[in-house]
Amino acid sequence: MAPSTSTVLQTDTWVKATWDDFVATLDTAPYDEGRGYFDNGYMRIEMAALGGGHARQNSVVSKVVSLFAMVQALRCVEFTNGSFHKTGERGCQPDVAFYIGPDFRLPPQDNSPIDVNVFGPPTLAIEIGGSSFKDDLGAKRLLYERLGVGEYWVVNVAEQQVLAFAVAEGGSRQIRLSGVLPGLELSLVEEALGRSQSEDDTTLMGWLMEILA
Repeated sequence: MAPSTSTVLQTDTWVKATWDDFVATLDTAPYDEGRGYFDNGYMRIEMAALGGGHARQNSVVSKVVSLFAMVQALRCVEFTNGSFHKTGERGCQPDVAFYIGPDFRLPPQDNSPIDVNVFGPPTLAIEIGGSSFKDDLGAKRLLYERLGVGEYWVVNVAEQQVLAFAVAEGGSRQIRLSGVLPGLELSLVEEALGRSQSEDDTTLMGWLMEILA
């Protein structure tokens, strides 16, 4: 059951729950302001404040992916903090996610979670790992493997480092060259993150366009 007004849910950690618990919790204040994950009979509601490093690096990574896709004429659509549900089994809310390729169906733009059973899992899911970095590499990585994303990236905010994994057959392996964005070296994403520490967006995107042209 969802937490009552007198019950305090332990947040920013995994707690045993049913799918109905998870869905009800996300409809209950103040947890409706958080980000929700569900996998293998456990849920995690994240309420920790997101600092400037998280917000900035989220923006930079999404710009790199979008610009690369545009230059390469790859069909893609981006979702920031979007919820993806495989009803009764799994739920996630990555910092940013993309559908990439010629065959995906564009999900409706309403307030309902994207139904993975209908639209499939995102091609690329990205978590920006600040305080959640260890969990992003651990339990969340397992969640995204089971969900069946094409690739999963974790950005280490403190180090401006990208740990990327190709997902197949329920498992994953670390990569340095993207498969869902053919030709994109993860080192380029990391260089953009490094430059973002001292450069404004206009300068940064100008440099990136020169590199990708």
